[in-house]
Amino acid sequence: MKYVLALDQGTTSSRAILFDQNGKVAGKAYQEFRQIYPKAGWVEHDPKDILSSQVGVIAQALVRAGASIADVEAVGLSNQRETTLVWDAKTGAPVYNAIVWQCRRTADMCDDLKARGLDKMIYAKTGLVADAYFSATKIRWILDNVEGAREKARRGELRFGTVDTYLMYALSGGRIYATDYTNAARTMLFNIHTLDWDDELLSLFDIPRSMLPEVHPSGHFYGKTDGDFLGRELKICAVAGDQQAALFGHLCTRKGDIKNTYGTGCFLLMNTGDTAVESNNGLITSLAAGFGKPDYILEGSVFVGGAAVQWLRDEMKIINTAAESEELATKVPSSEGVYVVPAFTGLGAPYWDARARGAIIGLTRGTGREHIVRATLEGIAYQVADIVRAMELDAGVKISTLRVDGGASANNFLMAFQSDILGCTVLRPAVIETTALGAAYLAGITSGLWSDVEELRKNERTERAFSPSIGEGERRRLLEGWRSAVDASRLR
Repeated sequence: MKYVLALDQGTTSSRAILFDQNGKVAGKAYQEFRQIYPKAGWVEHDPKDILSSQVGVIAQALVRAGASIADVEAVGLSNQRETTLVWDAKTGAPVYNAIVWQCRRTADMCDDLKARGLDKMIYAKTGLVADAYFSATKIRWILDNVEGAREKARRGELRFGTVDTYLMYALSGGRIYATDYTNAARTMLFNIHTLDWDDELLSLFDIPRSMLPEVHPSGHFYGKTDGDFLGRELKICAVAGDQQAALFGHLCTRKGDIKNTYGTGCFLLMNTGDTAVESNNGLITSLAAGFGKPDYILEGSVFVGGAAVQWLRDEMKIINTAAESEELATKVPSSEGVYVVPAFTGLGAPYWDARARGAIIGLTRGTGREHIVRATLEGIAYQVADIVRAMELDAGVKISTLRVDGGASANNFLMAFQSDILGCTVLRPAVIETTALGAAYLAGITSGLWSDVEELRKNERTERAFSPSIGEGERRRLLEGWRSAVDASRLR
């Protein structure tokens, strides 16, 4: 039996999943790592934690699969996007912690870009809004605030990478310095129409081109890992940002296919084929994972999705485990008018309000923890519904089916409520580790383990379908309450 090893480096944990030739999970392991919050709204990771956690889970996954490193045909890598690392080209040592995609420290810089009218130029080239979410302003912040960094960058002594680039660089002993179209497209430095780094944007952010990696299709032979890491060299045959990897994992390779991932954040992607659809509703246009010239996608992002459940567990301490949230939510027939807006790091699409903050609205003396837990889960679904409506307007289609994945998609209450509030069918696949599956599919096709996407479609399996159980009147009433709660969270 030959396997594909998927390395899924996420925002709060690193995973390694071994897929067999039938696309089934043979073994997996994960490890959470530390989140660093130096100031309000700032989020960082220690690069050593990213690397050590990712390497550490590989052996565990192999053991659980009853496989050896010799059985691995290829490696596919998926990663948290936009998170920014800068390191010394000679030593490989990071000059600063990784600045995470959630971090809002450069919100003022983005406000200045908008005030100068540069956001329109940025969108025309990159498909992105001028927001602290993306990598460019994070790189600029490091160069401006780390002593000596600007001078080193100008001398060609620094390298920038999103997490995929950093991991490949480290795992290959510095031999691989590259990224793929899906990650490059999230930096606010890459022109999605010319498929190249954009000199005008590099000049705007004062970032030398020498800091930037080569860019390839997602399905591509990038090189080999250093044998010292794992006892054998392994071929890296695919790289994709986590959400585009999940889109490919659902085999959403046809125009109009759509999925949502419930991870730390929530990410809704629609394949728009060879057309770069311009959004009038706060969505972004980006690139899909694939082979050769990529398709375009429309995307909307919820900054806080499953992280809201972690907040209930770790900060509020009103649940002990994430799984407990489903049990508590079903103990009450409704949230009794309570709304939780989890805008802990601002609001993403369609609002793009970096200064919005979390809010709990509608509390009464009778409100209990069950209501707050239920309202928190509902808050995740409401945010997704906002993006679905925006996407329907931009694409000119009515969405009838939403494919889902990610950790929180295992929550039956959340999926049922999502179906109710959208008024559409929600399909949950048998393998909800779709991000890793997409990376594995890309790597497997590149390495020749599978012939093409059509061969993979034979493996598709749906675990459960959720259908709406409420009427349009009730749906409208709930959404009106949500919009009032969102307005309250933006009063600053």
